Amino acid sequence: MPYECQFTGKKTTFGNRKAYRGQKIKLGGFGLQTSGVTRRTFKPNLQKVNAIITKPNGKTTTKRVYASTRAIKAGMVIKPLKRKYGYTRLQEEAAGE
Repeated sequence: MPYECQFTGKKTTFGNRKAYRGQKIKLGGFGLQTSGVTRRTFKPNLQKVNAIITKPNGKTTTKRVYASTRAIKAGMVIKPLKRKYGYTRLQEEAAGE
């Protein structure tokens, strides 16, 4: 499973980390000079959660996926109930469709 959010598509991105050195021009120096460039990664805040996933044929399954915290807060992730006896009449009708 790739390190990518199932709902928003967020994944690891890359960038550079720059190191500078040098004396200010007004203090008699040549200004800041780049003395090193290093590759670095930006990783999204992903959590492994159980979510109800709808397949293309319309059936739903419970699957463990990566989801970004922003997707969880926004309500994009629908979590299954932890216990079977907690189902309400409306949820049973929605599952039966």
